[in-house]
Amino acid sequence: MRRREFNVALGGMILAWPLAGHAQQPAMPVVGLIHGGALDTFAREATAFRKGLNDTGYIEGQNVTVEYNWLEGHYERLPALMADLVRRRVAVIASPGSNVATLAAKAATATIPIVFGVGEDPVQLGLVASLARPGGNATGVNFFVANVTAKRLRLLHDLVPKAVRIAVLVNPANATPAETTIRDMRESAPTMGLQVQMILNATTIGEIDAAFIALTREHPDALFVAPDGFFASRPGQFATLAAVNKIPVAYWSRSFVAAGGLMSYGTNVAEMFHQVGIYIGRILKGAKPAELPVVQSTKFEFVINLQTARALGIEVSPDLLSIADEVVE
Repeated sequence: MRRREFNVALGGMILAWPLAGHAQQPAMPVVGLIHGGALDTFAREATAFRKGLNDTGYIEGQNVTVEYNWLEGHYERLPALMADLVRRRVAVIASPGSNVATLAAKAATATIPIVFGVGEDPVQLGLVASLARPGGNATGVNFFVANVTAKRLRLLHDLVPKAVRIAVLVNPANATPAETTIRDMRESAPTMGLQVQMILNATTIGEIDAAFIALTREHPDALFVAPDGFFASRPGQFATLAAVNKIPVAYWSRSFVAAGGLMSYGTNVAEMFHQVGIYIGRILKGAKPAELPVVQSTKFEFVINLQTARALGIEVSPDLLSIADEVVE
């Protein structure tokens, strides 16, 4: 080969090297996040999740991609969604605050890491071998949504002492928290001199409306709403229906109280999302879910809406106000 031809060929190789190197750079890891609610009611939690990622050095859009899947109660989408995530072999499946999504993920894959946030015991759910050493492809946070049913009922009773006959609303499509809430209510209510008057089911917007129509017929003294991602996507609907029907309602999340609900008691859900983000970051850096212990939430919050209490003719005692973590005026 003549010198000029060699130089041209060599120059072409040098120019090609950066292009080839660029083409071979690995794509950003993809995290598939699934929640039963809606983004507009979980903006605070989504921000906390991103902060958890940031705390471990991952910035969305820079070195990690997050695909958000807000089901808005359409749990029937889960099989196809999980199949797609598994087919594409995403780096991590995140299911903060959704038992149904977590169980679907666990059934869909034994290899892709899963970081969950569940309200029930993850050992009893079959997600992990133990809290200290999960032993499989899943780990995350146990945030005790169902375990504090008795405490939430006690606070409702203290807030509305005349409320004796209690209705319970559950989403049967989200079976575990629904069944746990019903069981715990039936065990706890009699110890407080209360009666579970009726169990109502709702899986759609229309069925929530229908449940409140049933309440107007049966006239219970208060309503106890079971934890559910779909319910959490409808705080405005719940607040409006409760106000129209003038019924005290107890929720598990402050988002309902911020929208006009009477009271809530439960885990700080934003803190749970934050921890899920941290664990995902650690897994992306090489940690094994099997060796990351399940975190148990320790932050709980009792929130009261004073304006709603006044509208219902409820006088909130100074003792309750003193233990409230937040009072919405």
